[in-house]
Amino acid sequence: MKRRSVQYIAGLVLLILAGVFFSRRGSLTSAPDARAKTPKGVVVLDAGHGGKDPGKVGVGGQLEKDINLQIVLRIKRYLEMNDIQVILTRESDDGLYRLSDSNKKSADMRRRIEIINEVMPDVMVSIHQNSYHESEIRGAQVFYYQNSEKGKAFAQIMQKRFDFVLGEENRRAAKANSSYYLLTHSKPVSIIVEAGFLSNSREAALLETEEYQDRIAWTVAMGILQYLSQL
Repeated sequence: MKRRSVQYIAGLVLLILAGVFFSRRGSLTSAPDARAKTPKGVVVLDAGHGGKDPGKVGVGGQLEKDINLQIVLRIKRYLEMNDIQVILTRESDDGLYRLSDSNKKSADMRRRIEIINEVMPDVMVSIHQNSYHESEIRGAQVFYYQNSEKGKAFAQIMQKRFDFVLGEENRRAAKANSSYYLLTHSKPVSIIVEAGFLSNSREAALLETEEYQDRIAWTVAMGILQYLSQL
């Protein structure tokens, strides 16, 4: 645990250094023409679920939608420290559907895709939590659209970050997917991060804590910065 803490602190130093690197490339502002000046460094973050859709419910009553949003807000802060422009699909516990929509889940997903494809960021990262009938299963895994080579490269970078931060218990491989709506309908390079298993009591408890949420957020931010630095 002590070793992981040291690695985490070292990573924070790297995050700051990454900020220096990006500032030398040209920082982003909030001006309307910022993207025209700096075509690299725009990220859409998607906090899965929200509103009437709680997502997975943990063994201790944890709601996926709340954990997703807290992690996304932390990722946003890390990226903005490095002059990356960040757009969120949601910033509060509101679904992206209208009360009049007959199928709120479908309407919500369509609206997320509209936001992503209108912005056309360099990358899109959707944060989720997992669940499985075998309660001992835990750890983070990254998914990408099976027909996207860029998505695969991004997912592999992100998965290695998680394996480094979470240690020996998280030796997983980024996984191709052909059915997730966000992946099949998003035009930019996109991945889905399943940050942990709410069906595992230990991991569910960790995911509720600010310290662990921050560790997940830092990991994702580092993965994003590493991928963007290669563009």
